[in-house]
Amino acid sequence: MRNYGTEFRLAVDREVIPNVAVAAINLIYQPEWTRFVGTGAAEQESTVGAAFGLMAQVRPGIFLGGEARYFRKYEGIGLEELAGQALLIGPTAYFQLSERSRLTASWSVQAWGRQAGSKAALDLINFERHQARLVFGVNF
Repeated sequence: MRNYGTEFRLAVDREVIPNVAVAAINLIYQPEWTRFVGTGAAEQESTVGAAFGLMAQVRPGIFLGGEARYFRKYEGIGLEELAGQALLIGPTAYFQLSERSRLTASWSVQAWGRQAGSKAALDLINFERHQARLVFGVNF
């Protein structure tokens, strides 16, 4: 199996209270292509999502807050047939390590979800129950 994918993200951050609170909105599109080597069969799928976060500065260079992320997974890269959807919520933290480096950590739990054609309270087929992210960034 060979799997190829990419992510396109529009990210907007804004100080809502100068030097105190920051809000962020992200719009996400993730297409994926899979080819099964033995059979030559191919699959395409895509995920679209929106995320909203709000953080407050608790100490210089340290922000704590929360985020909510909503995702929809589709069969095909053109958003043809809905496969499932999920809402994830959880805490997030931002640490300014130096003038040019930073660390962001977040943990989210699936608070709601639904696989297409199912009445289950969560979509654990297309999305994880828990997601943890750790991002290290450097400005050049």
